[in-house]
Amino acid sequence: MSSEFPAATIIGYPRIGPRRELKTAVESYWASRTSAAELEASARQLRQDGYARLASLGLSQTASAIPASFSLYDQVLDTAVTFGAVPARFQDLYDDDGSLGLDAYFTLARGDAGRPPLEMTKWFDTNYHYLVPEIGPETRFTLANDWILRAVSEAADLGITVRPTLIGPVTFLLLSKAADEAPDGFSPLSRLEDLLPLYADLLGRLAAAGTDWVQLEEPALVADQVVPEAEVAAAVERAYRYLAGAAERPLLLVTTQYGSLGPLLPVLAGTGIDALHLDLVKGGLPPAQDLALLGGTTLVAGVVDGHNIWKADLAAVAGRLDTLTGSVGRVTVATSTSLQHVPHDVDDEPDLDPALRSWLAFADQKVAEVLTLSRLVDGSPAGSIDGAIADATAVLASRASAVGVNRPEVRERLGSLTPSDFTRGPYPERVAAQERALKLPVLPTTTIGSFPQTAEVRSARARFNRGDLTVGEYTALMQEEIARVIALQEALGFDVLVHGEPERNDMVQYFAEHLDGFDVTVNGWVQSYGSRCTRPSILWGDVSRPAPITVRWAEYAQSLTSKPVKGMLTGPVTILAWSFVREDLPLGETANQVALALRDEVSDLQRAGIRVIQVDEPALRELLPLREAQRPDYLAWSVNSFRLATSGAAPSTQVHTHLCYSEFGAIIEAIDGLDADVTSIEAARSRMEVVHDLQAHGFARGVGPGVYDIHSPRVPDEDEVADLLGKAVQHVPARQLWVNPDCGLKTRGYAETTESLGNLVNAAVRVRATL
Repeated sequence: MSSEFPAATIIGYPRIGPRRELKTAVESYWASRTSAAELEASARQLRQDGYARLASLGLSQTASAIPASFSLYDQVLDTAVTFGAVPARFQDLYDDDGSLGLDAYFTLARGDAGRPPLEMTKWFDTNYHYLVPEIGPETRFTLANDWILRAVSEAADLGITVRPTLIGPVTFLLLSKAADEAPDGFSPLSRLEDLLPLYADLLGRLAAAGTDWVQLEEPALVADQVVPEAEVAAAVERAYRYLAGAAERPLLLVTTQYGSLGPLLPVLAGTGIDALHLDLVKGGLPPAQDLALLGGTTLVAGVVDGHNIWKADLAAVAGRLDTLTGSVGRVTVATSTSLQHVPHDVDDEPDLDPALRSWLAFADQKVAEVLTLSRLVDGSPAGSIDGAIADATAVLASRASAVGVNRPEVRERLGSLTPSDFTRGPYPERVAAQERALKLPVLPTTTIGSFPQTAEVRSARARFNRGDLTVGEYTALMQEEIARVIALQEALGFDVLVHGEPERNDMVQYFAEHLDGFDVTVNGWVQSYGSRCTRPSILWGDVSRPAPITVRWAEYAQSLTSKPVKGMLTGPVTILAWSFVREDLPLGETANQVALALRDEVSDLQRAGIRVIQVDEPALRELLPLREAQRPDYLAWSVNSFRLATSGAAPSTQVHTHLCYSEFGAIIEAIDGLDADVTSIEAARSRMEVVHDLQAHGFARGVGPGVYDIHSPRVPDEDEVADLLGKAVQHVPARQLWVNPDCGLKTRGYAETTESLGNLVNAAVRVRATL
């Protein structure tokens, strides 16, 4: 066994493949176009290609520097399946030998005709989403899948000693929710002592398989929890004293990405673990007295940002490492987080402006930065990276002085804002004006925005972008699809319609393509959840709107119907959250630049006759700081940016917003502060839990808790939707309620969408008749 941790490592690597090969393989299996064996072969090839790429970049093949961080769908689901943490409704998924196989794994993620899947929510302050385990007093833990052992063996056959990764026991339980059948007040963390022996058993099996190091991920320790801090600290101490004390185990690396460990650093330092990773990008340097407690424990210093794409300031990082090497025994250089949050390789983006490209570091470039910086801690001669530091400093200087980074006219407009630019008229007056203008029934029905994007729509966009279609030809094809969507909604009986967004490849990228200060990639894919991937845009300069963006499409759609059609915009916070954002300005200032561009769009939509405008903020919760003390400042600027974007709307214009997987209760006061007239929010997968928060807060504005989970292929029947609406009506006055899906329909097919939306409208009519 190699007891010395390598001088350079990363916490994880992109797993989707440079061309989204994982998405293709998984979705082909779901569609029954390929077999389980073919999916496994594709996944094996992706893993092997990843190991080979990391080895070619310079990470050690034999010192556990390369993490085995691959997942077919989600790392939290992997851990749940490993330990058999399966809700009661899925107990029949076990095979005869007590294992959970591939189909069971995907059923938990996606549900089936009779059972909803596991709930999904955001992963800390990232744009990734994980599946939430459901644990109760009766959940039976068992080693139900050996994927992690097979990953170790597979790599060994290639001559590579990998470091298998697994969600640690405390984070796993803190991220879980109480199962439906659990008594009130039950905490999944209370099952820690039942779970630890299985972790120890698995560690023993990994040691027997020749594993030198195992990575247990504990990011929940950097975030404030519902569970009291003292209880979390006690759980951490019990868990890691137990695991570190196991007779047969690999060496243990505990990772704590996305923030500062704070008072839990001394706790972990005293448990006997062998290496501790700290996120020094988000968390900063801990106090020297806490670092001194590490003693012989290796500090894995997360000094290269795994969460953004800008090249590192090597001079600043070198200074930080110098401080660390004077405070602790052994230091390893690492990324702050897994590199799953950034694309593969900036060299795969030849169409980007060369100057912009020179400022960027994707996953492969970050590996190179880690390796360069590791020469400061591996005994290399002094001055060995002076040339690299000089080059990095020159890049930073060229970026700061580049045209478009600082635009005086944008800064001047921001500086001229007054409090009135952030305020609309009183809500009761707006409600009265909107009722007169729109004349909607009780429980009005609508959708969130996008409709299924067919192969024909995607092909038309691609042909237009290649220059194979004229503007007139492309416009005609998009209008044909818009007319189809309007006709379908009218036939189904919807009250407020959408144009379906066929012209949009992505709800953020579409705006980035039309705003100054942004650029977009061709192959810069990152995983959002499961097989869903996005290409975050690059916000590199000051932002402005050179011309209207959405008006012509909304205006055309409205010309086809007498019913109101929503103008659809993406809000400033979501545009930031789902982009790689410049870090040389405060986020609040950048958000207001985006908000002013959207404010201009709102004005133009109104002039075009659009009476309902939706400004989506599905990511409002994503950027929420993980520590309570840091949240008021974030909520102040994020709420203000939304209000800046929308406060120019007339009282009779109904402003909607939409939030996904937002844990509504945690930020309900901020959502109220947005001052939107109607807020739609995910609620179907959580089975309408949000209505309790709405009632407790006394939320008085329009609200549409989702009744159709669009992230699963299952079609909810009319009774199911009516039941969810019935729960909502019990807690929220019917005059406030809207009826809508959880989210946009872009990823669904037309057959399932039409059936589901028909059931939604019919259920709304049925419940409306009982009021």
